[in-house]
Amino acid sequence: MSFQLRVATYNIHKCRGLDQRTRPDRIARVISELDADIVAIQEILDVQNGRPEFDQVRRLQLLLKANEGCFGENRPLHGGRYGNLTLSRFPVKLCENYDISWKQRERRGCLRSDLILPGGTVLHVFNVHLGTGFTERRHQARMLLSDDVLNRRDYAGPKIVVGDFNEWTRGLASRLMGKAFQAGPPRRLLPYPRTYPGVFPVLHLDHFYYDHSLRLTSFRVHRSRTALLASDHLPLVGTFEV
Repeated sequence: MSFQLRVATYNIHKCRGLDQRTRPDRIARVISELDADIVAIQEILDVQNGRPEFDQVRRLQLLLKANEGCFGENRPLHGGRYGNLTLSRFPVKLCENYDISWKQRERRGCLRSDLILPGGTVLHVFNVHLGTGFTERRHQARMLLSDDVLNRRDYAGPKIVVGDFNEWTRGLASRLMGKAFQAGPPRRLLPYPRTYPGVFPVLHLDHFYYDHSLRLTSFRVHRSRTALLASDHLPLVGTFEV
């Protein structure tokens, strides 16, 4: 049995838009437009006893009526937590956050979510946010592809790795990931997958990598009026045949 699976990745910039306003409700509208089964979100705050606009994890889950989610803290911020969030329409079997920080650079993480698909297949989704330094990303790519993260022997199903890789040229991180996985999108689906900065994107920072057992059938950058303003990134959306 095969079915279609829609996956999105979106760096929401702490819900702060290009108009300098912090609005989780606007980010929720963009995510609703995507109509994705799985959404990997980077740069999100989880502050429950501070300013209301910083209570972003809970607010998005409420607005989107999302029952299944995994949050991975990368560092404390504004009296709460800051990191990545993965929302899913499928049951979550396991959540685990891997520390892929390098030396004294900003703490970075890779959030693993094991999701139970129809038929019982377990899908391993990795939500990644790499650093801005060239040397930093080289080390982080090697950490990702180690036996502790992406190459563990106990994985039961296919893997999808998405997120903000902060790499707009074909650097070592892209080359290493491209050797281990299929890299999206193929040119035939989207010749110019630029997502940053949102209103006039010139850089391809957000990436999709996936197992050879999955087939990418469509791929797009989501450009709506709300998305152009809501964050400094645009969402990427891919549809797979599983």
